[in-house]
Amino acid sequence: CLDNSVMENFFGILKSEFLYLQEFESIEHFKAELEKYIYYYNHLRIKSRLNRKSPVAYRVSTEVIAA
Repeated sequence: CLDNSVMENFFGILKSEFLYLQEFESIEHFKAELEKYIYYYNHLRIKSRLNRKSPVAYRVSTEVIAA
């Protein structure tokens, strides 16, 4: 269950950085804000474990270009 620990970590961060800090007016408002947070988490949030890059930037920088 190695993937379970990764998801537990993500949901813990999601709750502490997003869910507990806001109040939502409706389900639609929640969905829109969640999409924004997930974009932030993947594209803008810097992770020290990923050489101070976002997950997307790290993935792009480590891709092997096929010749």
